[in-house]
Amino acid sequence: MKVKLYSTPTCPYCIALKEFLDRHNVHFTNIDVSKDSKSAGYIMSKTNSPGVPQVEITFSSSVEPIYLIGWDEDVKKKLKEVLKLP
Repeated sequence: MKVKLYSTPTCPYCIALKEFLDRHNVHFTNIDVSKDSKSAGYIMSKTNSPGVPQVEITFSSSVEPIYLIGWDEDVKKKLKEVLKLP
């Protein structure tokens, strides 16, 4: 499983989501979309949302990735479920 976080360094929700993933020892790749326009375009094409944070969880090449947008209780609950966190 691969977890990618699309974020910006000044976004408070991005920072909170990074802290959540770190606290739960989730390995993830952080992509700063303020410096990487290609990745920004990619995630926007997948979710139709220009906002951050966005999470892409890939299980295998044969399964469609899961995309989560924003940082709220619903996203936290879904992350815990998908990543099997306490």
